[in-house]
Amino acid sequence: MARTAQPSDEPPSSNAHDDASAPTTVLRVRSLLPSLAPAEQRVAQRIIDDPERVAASSITQLAKDCNTSEATVIRFCRTIDFSGYRELRLTLATEAGQARGSRVGAREVTSDINPDDTLVTVVEKIAFTDARAVEETGAQLDVEELRTVIEAVSGARRIDIYGVGASAFVAADLQQKLHRIGLTSFSWSDAHIMMTSAALLTTEDVAIAISHSGGTPDVVDTLAKARQRQATTVAITNFPRSPLGTAADRVLTTAARETTFRSGATASRLAQLTVIDCLFVGVAQSRYADSRAALESTYDAVRGLRADDQGRRTRDRDE
Repeated sequence: MARTAQPSDEPPSSNAHDDASAPTTVLRVRSLLPSLAPAEQRVAQRIIDDPERVAASSITQLAKDCNTSEATVIRFCRTIDFSGYRELRLTLATEAGQARGSRVGAREVTSDINPDDTLVTVVEKIAFTDARAVEETGAQLDVEELRTVIEAVSGARRIDIYGVGASAFVAADLQQKLHRIGLTSFSWSDAHIMMTSAALLTTEDVAIAISHSGGTPDVVDTLAKARQRQATTVAITNFPRSPLGTAADRVLTTAARETTFRSGATASRLAQLTVIDCLFVGVAQSRYADSRAALESTYDAVRGLRADDQGRRTRDRDE
């Protein structure tokens, strides 16, 4: 697969609306934004910035506001799975009303960090952004898609998990969880090792790739190799129509909006962890007896390595 232009796990830029609980349609539009044509992106950005105004606008007015044609607006509606502009307006109006109700009495917090923010404000904004990422990810997660992935992972001979940068830590967390319940799983972040591992997969295996942007070349290429080997391929990404989403059989979508100071990829990491926690618990639940036995065995194995109140290891104290 040809490498994409994005060299890292950075997200496509977006001046996102900062409501505490964005409606489902706005979340979907935001996730599809990078994959849209330029004229459709202008329509999408208008919805993200002010969904209530769009709900109150005629198609003629929206086309004028976005410097595009009515035909483009209709094409955009169909691209995001609406029958037409009327259905989109009704949905936006309904969701805007629900969002207003949920915001009654709540304090509005803009999430971007400014150079002159106090430490108290920084803490408040980070807590707000992280909580919003978890809430919105849970709200828009496709449960049927998740169920299909759970079934595939539960019955897999082997599970490969790929991620680089901040996503590598999420991949390692999922691998550790699956390992604890007795599933053969590996997490890789080195490009060469990822590719050689993917080249050995079979139809009995599952490959899971994690990337916020969905445009990290090494991860995209590795998942494409796994799919070529006919393994079941899964993408965990914020952008389902990204190169990674296109390379996967199944896509689990996060809903995170990163701020200016993104070195730790905080919101995207928490959104990814929310998805893998849902995946892990679903897998453990589907094979409950085996998972419980494995967790008890692994807990007993490491219990003696813990220290008591006096700093002595439990195993040493019992001898």
